[in-house]
This record gives sequence, C-alpha cells and structure tokens, in this order.
Amino acid sequence: MMSTLLSPAELEARLRAIGAERYHRQHPLHKAMYEGRLTKGQLQAWALNRYYYQAQIPRKDATLLARLPTTELRREWRRRIEDHDGTAESPGGIARWLKLTGGLGLDDEYVTGLKGLLPATLFAVDAYVAFVRDRSILAAIASSLTELFSPTIIGERMEGMLRNYPYISEDTLAYFKPRLTQAPQDSTFALNYVKEHARTPEQQQEVLGALEFKCAILWQLLDALDHAYVKGHIPPGAFVPETP
Repeated sequence: MMSTLLSPAELEARLRAIGAERYHRQHPLHKAMYEGRLTKGQLQAWALNRYYYQAQIPRKDATLLARLPTTELRREWRRRIEDHDGTAESPGGIARWLKLTGGLGLDDEYVTGLKGLLPATLFAVDAYVAFVRDRSILAAIASSLTELFSPTIIGERMEGMLRNYPYISEDTLAYFKPRLTQAPQDSTFALNYVKEHARTPEQQQEVLGALEFKCAILWQLLDALDHAYVKGHIPPGAFVPETP
C-alpha cells in the first residue's frame, strides 16, 4: 500500500509503466496475430470471443453513467455508449465488429447469439462489468485507461492483418479506424479525471489497481484463446473451427 502521495505527473508515469508491462500488446497471441501466424479458424475464435467484450462495453458504461453526479461526466459517458451502440443514423462499434466476424465467415446470428464462447471469456468480461458497477467512480473510470495504449495495438493489428491475411480487407476492419481517434479522446478525459480526483495515497493506489485489473482481464481473454485454439484444449460447447 502506498504511503506517499504522488504528484499528478508521477501518477501518470506509474499508470504508463503498468501499461508498458501488462497491456496485452505483449501477449504472444497478439504478436502471432499481427505477424500472420494464426489460422483462419484461430482468427474466427478470437473475433467471436472478442465480440462479447465489445457488446458488453455499453452495458458496462451504462452502469457507470447511472452513478455519475455531474452533467459533464454523464455527457462524456453517453458519448462512449453511442460510440459502441451507434445511433439511428450511424452504426457503432458493435455493428462494425460484425463486419469483422462476417468477413471471417461467421454468421451474425451465431455471433450475436453468444453461442460457442469460451467459459473464460464469459467470466472475465462479466467480472469487468461487475467491477465498474460495484467499485468507486474513480476506480471505474481508471479501469478505462487501457485506452491510453490501444492506438498502438490497433495500428499493429490493422497493418499486420491486411498484410498477412488475404481474406481480410479494410472494410472487414471497419471497427478499428474510428477507434484511432475515439480512444485518445476517451483516455485523455479519463487520465485528467483520475489525476485530478485521486487526492490521497489510498485513492492513487485504487487507480493503479484498477488499471492492473483491467490489463489482467484483457490478458486473460488472450490466455484462454491461446489455451483453447493454439494449444488445442477447446472446452465442450465452445466454437470449433472447420478443419482446413
């Protein structure tokens, strides 16, 4: 437990150090993905399971929205929900993710019906939603700070997938391009918030712990996929790729 209050700059440096060490950009499965070493079936499994994470983001943000005390904060989190759910005029991130799963040959009804998910995916994503619902507003906002590091991983993913997988096009990857601008906007707001509102060593420790927790969730999602679809231990009821 921290006993000394960090300056805002020191707190930001500690947060960025957590990302450098623990963000899932370092995971072997991510590296295999952008280096072109995954099969189509493995990419299908990743996209299918990641859909559950994408689909739960608006639910996660809605649980936080209900607790936010100011118009400014509520407006910020409404925008995040719309980014993923979309509006009547513009599709959001969830609809764009279905371009990826569809481009990989998965049926929309199968994907949105949440059939074939790994148990670990369900447990990890639901744990994240519960964390944001049940913990302090400060911790909930801090858990979103993985967005600080996402533009780099998105750039690697897009470039590597377009280069290495001939069945993937820019239209297939429609989800990712808007996130290159949305994620920095989201993370700038959240970073400024936690630097301003983490005013005690205990609160700063809570912020750091929240980011560590979120990094662990994202790492676990890839660990589960690696265990099932690279090492070959697919649990009963989970998606089974067609044999090439």
